[in-house]
Amino acid sequence: MTGPNVVIIYTDDLGWGDLGCFGSTEVETPHLDALAARGVRLTNWYSNSPVCSPSRAALLTGRHPAHAGVESILGAARTVSGLPAQPTLASRLADAGWTTAIFGKWHLGVAPESAPLRHGFGHHLGFRAGCVDYYSHIMYWGGQHPLHDLWDDDTEIWRNGEYLTDVITDAAVEFIDATPDPFFCYVPYNAPHYPMHAPAEAMAKFAHLPWERQVMAAMIAKVDDGVGRIVEALRRTGRLDDTIIVFSSDNGPSAEERNWLGGEEIAYPGGSTGGLRGHKGSLFEGGIRVPGIWSWPARLPRGVVSDEPAMMMDVLPTVLAAAGLSVAVEDEVDGVDLMPLLADGRAPGERMLTWEYEGQLAVRRGRWKLVIDPSDRLGRPRQPGRLLFDLETDPAETTDRSAARPELMAELAAAAAAWADDLERWRSAAIPAG
Repeated sequence: MTGPNVVIIYTDDLGWGDLGCFGSTEVETPHLDALAARGVRLTNWYSNSPVCSPSRAALLTGRHPAHAGVESILGAARTVSGLPAQPTLASRLADAGWTTAIFGKWHLGVAPESAPLRHGFGHHLGFRAGCVDYYSHIMYWGGQHPLHDLWDDDTEIWRNGEYLTDVITDAAVEFIDATPDPFFCYVPYNAPHYPMHAPAEAMAKFAHLPWERQVMAAMIAKVDDGVGRIVEALRRTGRLDDTIIVFSSDNGPSAEERNWLGGEEIAYPGGSTGGLRGHKGSLFEGGIRVPGIWSWPARLPRGVVSDEPAMMMDVLPTVLAAAGLSVAVEDEVDGVDLMPLLADGRAPGERMLTWEYEGQLAVRRGRWKLVIDPSDRLGRPRQPGRLLFDLETDPAETTDRSAARPELMAELAAAAAAWADDLERWRSAAIPAG
């Protein structure tokens, strides 16, 4: 089988404003900036959820989180099931002859029957739950007992003292060096998710920043170093031109108090939304709009910036189309093929983008977005109400336009009601987690 190699690099709690190519003046990301310069940078790129597990389910299945069967943050106990059995990007590519591997955070089930090898991946080095200490690879969470969580396939391994971002990068580079074409290499870094850990040399580069920004910048810089090494491995092995590279984040930056290391009980300001409202856990833009970069030198133009709205669930149908693989109607994939947009600038037509998280609802059509009962961030209560925003003139969602646009408000409210019906239909037909 011949076809493009696929590398998906996924970060954890990275804000829309935390890369140089997305406007940051504090975080240095030369390798990601170069990746964007070689491809297409998407400024209205969205996660399907403002939190981790549902976002990852949408990425790998091409479905809305409720349709994929994962709507909330999954737990860490070794008995926790996760993503229900269904085709994934990995299984579809593996069936067509691609060698598949994941290096890093899974967070779609900890139990053996939910591990990556049961969902189309031929190899996994990384951890299965939501977060771990970067050096001991142990999860510490509230009153729960500590849980060591580092695996080589189904074997627990111990790499005490090794910085996890580097462990992930090393394994991805080794895989690229050793694996014949075609392959799918999924690299879900856990950075810059808490706990906030970075090596001394990375911290020293940003010593001029306040600690909360210094450690965030250092963690992101280590990811950027990893991206540079992965790209160099592709170049060194002669595969860069015919490799699709997708870079993004699972949701917006976390403002949770547990990001602090001094016991502070105030919101953490380390991550940047680039001026957007809301954080992780919110359906305001800051919780769901994330960096999006696509590179494929053999097919995609260089240095293009697109403001067309698109979502994480579009990755699966786009990659499969690029690989010459079809998606049947009966597969019930919710995403759309973005290759005409990425390659030629042809938009897929006006879409209704939809989100739900813990009672919050949002729909976007064109420049207009309706948010229902929103929360500002994870752990904060919902604010009852319906807010209409013009994202073209007000991307920070500061001014509710519902009173001025009653007809539009009614149309989007009807769309939100239909979306709620879809959610209930999927939930009532849900298959058991596996």
